[in-house]
Amino acid sequence: MLSFRGMILTATALAGIQGTAFAQTATPSADAPTQTASGSDSSDIVVTGIRSSLRNAINVKREANAVVDVITAEDVGKFPDRNVAESLSHIPGVSIDRRFGEGEKVAILGTDPALNRMLLDGHALASADWGGNDNDPSSRTFNYSLLAPELVDRLEVYKSPEPRIEEGSLGGTVIVRTRRPLDLAPNSIFASGGYTYNDRSEKGNVRGSGLYSWHNEADNFGFLVAATYDKQALTRAGVEFFGYERGDERFFQTQKNAKNETLRGADGRPLLINDASGQPLLQNTSATVTGGTRQDLANAYLPFGINYAYFQQSRERASVSGTVQYRPAPNLTLALNGLHIDGNYNNYSQSMYTIPGAWTGSVLQTANVANGVVNSASFAAAPNQSAQLDTLVRKTKLKTDNLNFFADWEGDDGTKINFAGGWSKATGGRNPEYLFNVQTKLPFNYAFTPTSATVNFTGDLTNPANYFTNPNNNPAQIEGRPVVVNGQQLNGAQIGGLDYSVTTDRDIFGGYDATIPVEFGPFKQILIGSRVTDHVNRIDGRGINTYKTSSQTANQLGVTTLVTPGGVFDGSGGMGNATQYLNLPEQAVIDILANSINSPLVTKVGASTKVRETVIASYVQANFDEGGLRGNIGGRLVYTRDQSNYAVTLANTVTPVPVPTTTTTDYLKFLPSVNIAYSITPEFLVRGSVARVISRPRYQDLAAATSLNDITLDGGGGNPNLKPYESTNYELTAEWYPRAGSLIAVELFRRDISNYIINTRTNAVFFNSLQNRLTTYNVNQPINGGAAKVNGALVSGQTEIWGGFGIQANYSYQDSSTSSVDSSGAALNLPYLSRHTVNVIPYFESGIFQARLSYNYRSSYFRTIGRLNSREMVAPYSQLDFSAGVNLTKEITLSVNAQNLLDETYYQYNATRDRPTAFYKNGRTYAASVAVRF
Repeated sequence: MLSFRGMILTATALAGIQGTAFAQTATPSADAPTQTASGSDSSDIVVTGIRSSLRNAINVKREANAVVDVITAEDVGKFPDRNVAESLSHIPGVSIDRRFGEGEKVAILGTDPALNRMLLDGHALASADWGGNDNDPSSRTFNYSLLAPELVDRLEVYKSPEPRIEEGSLGGTVIVRTRRPLDLAPNSIFASGGYTYNDRSEKGNVRGSGLYSWHNEADNFGFLVAATYDKQALTRAGVEFFGYERGDERFFQTQKNAKNETLRGADGRPLLINDASGQPLLQNTSATVTGGTRQDLANAYLPFGINYAYFQQSRERASVSGTVQYRPAPNLTLALNGLHIDGNYNNYSQSMYTIPGAWTGSVLQTANVANGVVNSASFAAAPNQSAQLDTLVRKTKLKTDNLNFFADWEGDDGTKINFAGGWSKATGGRNPEYLFNVQTKLPFNYAFTPTSATVNFTGDLTNPANYFTNPNNNPAQIEGRPVVVNGQQLNGAQIGGLDYSVTTDRDIFGGYDATIPVEFGPFKQILIGSRVTDHVNRIDGRGINTYKTSSQTANQLGVTTLVTPGGVFDGSGGMGNATQYLNLPEQAVIDILANSINSPLVTKVGASTKVRETVIASYVQANFDEGGLRGNIGGRLVYTRDQSNYAVTLANTVTPVPVPTTTTTDYLKFLPSVNIAYSITPEFLVRGSVARVISRPRYQDLAAATSLNDITLDGGGGNPNLKPYESTNYELTAEWYPRAGSLIAVELFRRDISNYIINTRTNAVFFNSLQNRLTTYNVNQPINGGAAKVNGALVSGQTEIWGGFGIQANYSYQDSSTSSVDSSGAALNLPYLSRHTVNVIPYFESGIFQARLSYNYRSSYFRTIGRLNSREMVAPYSQLDFSAGVNLTKEITLSVNAQNLLDETYYQYNATRDRPTAFYKNGRTYAASVAVRF
């Protein structure tokens, strides 16, 4: 339900916009700028900064034939936000997930970020992620945190497609427009330098950017170069729950067969041993149950795992871009664009977690049941382990390179022919990830509420002597092959290892577009074009397993040990003495592994995949304009061929060797569309659109390799026979432009989706290398078969008020229905769809000073199906940002920025709030910078 605060803010803002717009239709603003451009008519008002940016955006939207929203830069190198995704979230119907503190990917009109494409100057850009965000591995979308806003001239969000625009988006397509040297004044210079500080990491970093653009007096040759550097220190602390499981098999005595296997009923649940009263018997018969009977405890759900997660990351980004334009003839323009992005996203994750049922169910002391959930319990010292500390040091370097060539020709009769070709390549992933873990047997108890978790251990959790390495020696093997030391198979206990998982994404395209003027009734132009794209997405997996032949306590490892910093979990909801535990420096983790027994570095055939996709597309589009009615109609014919290379991990096989496999599929789709805009009056227009669209599956979903977690006993795999998502999209808008700088719009939309890809979870038996035996895993796999409908209404407005004040505001209502259900049979919503989203952005701009306050609210939304079929929901979230700038001189501007001022806790839960799955705290970020423009 929309919060009362959000409802009041939106209603007030939109009412104010409407009233102001009515008033301004009759009377020009008293404080409207009176400066005019040299040589121009005095009635042409010239504005700069925020108002200029908003007016330009309104003009592009107004003149478009499709349903489009636009954000433009306020000046060279000056974009509204420090993050492109944050700026996009101000557009009606666009939202972002802030799990890691800053926006990375965008959802459009209630559709998953993976189903919406980003095009750089109209063309796809290869993309790779940093390997630690489960949000979207090997996706077709783009991590916007890599794109420096200083490079952007304009963002266009096409909510309704045109045949000329590359296919592949269900919700909408984001086109990023960069600057061209022949469009700027010669010798344009921009430079900025600044400093950012995050109050949770308590670290600050520098940021800088620069741009130089030149062209000759003849205005037929020019070049532009730009460079940016940015570094952020992120610290995130929080509590994670690894799904929920029933208490029956974990806490109670079960009936066995002759092979000592648990007997199960028709529903798959274990058959319990009951006492004379008919109540099931606990493994520890002296344990006490409150809030219900022992049978209630057997039916109740307890957390599979509770993890106190401490995450640190340095995000260092540097980019260089360049454009050369040459006009050898008045009607021919050649352009060459290049972009290079380097990102170091190194991070260190420390996870102190317990798995109460599996590890300590036999030593249960007390348990409380509330609303079918075991919300508190206590346990004696564990027979083997009660908790584990995982340390993961990830070295991640992201690299993106892009080179595009354009040739644009225009004839005297208005005929246009455009040739384009390009190449882009991106790399990322874990290279490597160092993993080391230790265990403890200390007794503990837990309790949790919807917004907090408390875990207390009996004993000193900061004492290295209370931790030990894996004591369970087994015959060592990697990728189904024995680990040989001194001529014989090693018998040792795995304590971690090195994982290399490098993603490479490469895209090559070539094609043409032509515009032919015609005079055929209302039709004025015919557009035709074709494009061929060759795309390769691959993951190259390699690894090393690390062993010890005898268990050691952490104080015997010969490295420096620390303690989790005090206060790092403050405000996150995480409490108890589990907030401070053994902490190992990054280098200590690397040294421990290096000084242990390591297997050879091997290629992980089962973790390596390659998907090669060839797309051939042609289109015809007819533009019409007659008597206030304008638009376009046409279609796009698209052929797609996918070749998936992967390795199959055999089930029910001891020490299986992955089997390399290749699967090839193809399909042909015709995608018709029509866009209509009708001007009822010069100030009021309506639009309508109907289109057939597709969105292709994630690359990783097309690779059928199975990955398994030997601790949490879950896994995931792909499906090379997946078909693309298909949808019929409908748009209807009404837009009123009462005066320059003012807009009130209402938008209705519908997405009728078929072939929706849903995730199914099944139990399968695979070999567990840690336990050295066959084990049952809960494995996730995508399949087609879902259907979904998304309906929504958006209301937006913006206006310049008086005295330099202005406001933007929008409200989005979105709802969906799907054929997908979770494990309980409850219908699933579409991922990342919030029913209510609000933006209120008041601003002030007068003279040398400008300021803007941005408030964003989104209601709860479904994120994904998590461990043990948990329906991962994200609680309502609000964000408040502030920015201000003052022009010290005509050329020099001082700016300040504050992001996430509310510092809200990010809450995630399993279907209902009484089953939390994560609490995170990311902190506020403050920035100050000085910019120079000539």
